[in-house]
Amino acid sequence: MKIGVYPGSFDPVTNGHMDVIERSSRMFDRVIVSVVRNYSKKPLFTYDERVELLSRATKDMPKVEIDSFEGLLIDYLHKRNANVIIKGLRAISDFEYEFQMALINRKLDPEIETIFLMTNSQYSFLSSSAVKEVAGLGGCIAGLVPESIIRDVYLKLKQK
Repeated sequence: MKIGVYPGSFDPVTNGHMDVIERSSRMFDRVIVSVVRNYSKKPLFTYDERVELLSRATKDMPKVEIDSFEGLLIDYLHKRNANVIIKGLRAISDFEYEFQMALINRKLDPEIETIFLMTNSQYSFLSSSAVKEVAGLGGCIAGLVPESIIRDVYLKLKQK
């Protein structure tokens, strides 16, 4: 069974993320979308909220599982019996960092592969940070995030 892991902070999940999730689910028997706990970042949504938002956004995708982890990605892949890391790329600027991480992961375990999926060009400008900024300034985020979470983004920003 080919299992791919798509790790990220997903704060919040965007339609660019959803594009990568949907396309990778056609390539693998199972895709585990996993929220990474990163203590150096100050996320808008809590760890558990991000898992819940992703679960809601992917509820109609039977080959997709939502999970979370902290620690080394390679250790997490071993635990989940996965053998491929899925990384979404928006632009060349994403590639340099992701390429470096892929090489580090390859050094830690040569049996783990990393694949890079370019997001649909209509989302090449899209980031979670941009969504939070637009929403925080009262702009419309329809078409930027899954419809099922739009209200959550605005409510969370009002609370902050």
